[in-house]
Amino acid sequence: MKEKTALITGATSGIGKATAELFAKQGFTLVLCGRRQERLDELKEALGKTVKVHTLSFDVRDREAVFEAIQSLPVEFMPIDILVNNAGNAHGLDPIYDGSMDDWDAMMDINVKGLLYVTKAILPQMVERKAGHIINIGSTAGKEVYPNGNVYCASKHAVDAINQGLRIDLNTHGIRVGAVNPGLVETEFSDVRFKGDSERASKVYQGFQPLKPEDIADIILFVVTRPYHVNIADLVVMPTAQASSTIVKKDL
Repeated sequence: MKEKTALITGATSGIGKATAELFAKQGFTLVLCGRRQERLDELKEALGKTVKVHTLSFDVRDREAVFEAIQSLPVEFMPIDILVNNAGNAHGLDPIYDGSMDDWDAMMDINVKGLLYVTKAILPQMVERKAGHIINIGSTAGKEVYPNGNVYCASKHAVDAINQGLRIDLNTHGIRVGAVNPGLVETEFSDVRFKGDSERASKVYQGFQPLKPEDIADIILFVVTRPYHVNIADLVVMPTAQASSTIVKKDL
């Protein structure tokens, strides 16, 4: 029996990398996508010792690059059974009147349009086979809005709506669609949001135990290994110390 093939975007760090490593332990064939070729090479060298790994280096914001990359996949890495739409970023944390329009473009282009481009590139073969599983990595920011989160929250609310719309549109094709929406996970997320200000980024996770990328990877594995008749449509997960985006019990 052919091992399932999973394509993971944003695979070079954080949740994507942890998911790739865990999937490799379970014997999945992997297509790992990201912008940083050197990190993709390192992952391929490490994980390729036990499973088949193919890497694709492209920016999800670039529509042509997305479709060219997916169409270039070798036969042995097709079809894609599982798509994990993990690529995403937050840029800035400002009131909307002070917000950077470049930051807005980056968030909407990566978090929303990028997710759509990759999904569109993968879907035809899933629809043709009437089989497949799409996991969209959302956020608690897609369930509520918090101060200064405006456009980032809007982008994640869009992911939530796309997730629901995909599930409806693909229902008759037997394709499972679900979302995992994490709260505070200690990754490079805050370094990107605060544009490399490591001191400010580190304070986000001080005084409590945040989620780790491996926690979310474990949940993603659980979701994709349920029996076919089980679809986990929408899952929210936060560290125990977090009650909402603005309420976090910190021992400082």
